[in-house]
Amino acid sequence: MTVIYEINTLVWLGELSGRYGRRVTLGDVPGEVWDEVARPGIDTVWLMGVWERSPAGLEIALADDGLLASFRAALPDLTEADIAGSPYCVRNYVVDEGLGGPDGLAAARAALAARGLRLILDYVPNHVAPDHPWLTGRPDCLVRGTPDDLTRDPGAFLAAGGQVYARGRDPYFPPWPDVVQLDAFSEQLRAATVQTLVSIGDQADGVRCDMAMLLMNDVFAKTWGDLAGAAPEADFWPYVIPRVRERHPGLLFVAEAYWDLEWALQQQGFDHCYDKRLYDRLVHQDAGSVRAHLGAGLAYQRGLVRFLENHDEPRAAATLPGDRERAAAVAVATLPGATLWHEGQFEGRRVRPPVFLSRRPQEPADASLSDFYCRLVAAAAPVREGDWQLLDCTGWPDNDTHHNLLAWSWTTARDHCLVVINYSGEPAQGRVPLPWTGLRGRSCRLTGLLDGSAYDREGAELADPGLFVALDAWQWHLLSLPR
Repeated sequence: MTVIYEINTLVWLGELSGRYGRRVTLGDVPGEVWDEVARPGIDTVWLMGVWERSPAGLEIALADDGLLASFRAALPDLTEADIAGSPYCVRNYVVDEGLGGPDGLAAARAALAARGLRLILDYVPNHVAPDHPWLTGRPDCLVRGTPDDLTRDPGAFLAAGGQVYARGRDPYFPPWPDVVQLDAFSEQLRAATVQTLVSIGDQADGVRCDMAMLLMNDVFAKTWGDLAGAAPEADFWPYVIPRVRERHPGLLFVAEAYWDLEWALQQQGFDHCYDKRLYDRLVHQDAGSVRAHLGAGLAYQRGLVRFLENHDEPRAAATLPGDRERAAAVAVATLPGATLWHEGQFEGRRVRPPVFLSRRPQEPADASLSDFYCRLVAAAAPVREGDWQLLDCTGWPDNDTHHNLLAWSWTTARDHCLVVINYSGEPAQGRVPLPWTGLRGRSCRLTGLLDGSAYDREGAELADPGLFVALDAWQWHLLSLPR
């Protein structure tokens, strides 16, 4: 199973430079730092934001009062030097020289590979910066308008290189002021996308595709109407991904995806898609909602990315207070599919810096939380190599708190593993019938994978009526039983 650790590359390197008293780039990150990144249970590192950022996009950001206010909210002592521009306003898919350039990235990839880790990088398929070379070199790759469109709606169009182009957007929000829209129906764009992704595949082991659903034929047609023109027979990703994999058969494709389009994108070639529905249910809803989500087919769930935060979402420590974060973390760490952890999450950071910034505020590390995550991530990795099953919980007529329990099991070649979580703010009791064969007629010792606790039970009871569980608010069991 894929376990991704996302790093905000620019901020991270800046803090390493302060830590070591010298400029640190991707090419000369100390080995001990890569050792810290390569903690047990992590197998993939996402270096977010390595490409050349747009000077034109930076100018637009510096003139945007709303953005500036968000920067100051995250970094009260903000200076203009802290604003680097958006990593999703890409001027060119070349590693920024300030981060170490292509040679620095190659050294970082080699350092990760030596520790058994893969590298993934960003691709932004929907839009480019207003100073991207394609505006002059490949105008047919972009959505174009007319001078009348520009006069009628200057917030949605811009003039460049003698052409009028549409600003990038999705169908539900106003246009983004700092980017230009790519044309998903353009044969030229599709060919150029293949070339770009092949180039990224030369430098990394995977690619995280930003807002991937915006390029799907039906979504793109809905967004752009007459400006989109006629849809090609082939959808965007089924055209692009197989051609990229002719050159890079093992390249991992991860989609940022919303609007319940995860399954469709999986069918179109993505290995994994963001599971925003699970995130919303863990953060805002209850155990019943989470359980309903986990009733989906296993093939679909294996293609999801479970997470509690990333650079677009608030910090987990700020949104999931106290033990609720730990309960949610146990869930995402032990579910089928990929897992995404965000640098700073383990230490309990509460401030989510906007991606435009090169610096974030100092925050004290939560040593207890860090120790918990270290043990959890390491313990969950081997468990998730087995076969997963969602389990039922039962209760009694006068006690229905079992509805607040979430339970599932993993069966590996060596062990049975059981996860039970009280996903509520009140105590919960219930029984969890275990589905494993060979329980009857033997004594069983269930051992806590994080704390070494032990529970001796008779196998017949575990099978029927099931393991008795009594958990306080937001508490959990992660137990192992030898086969």
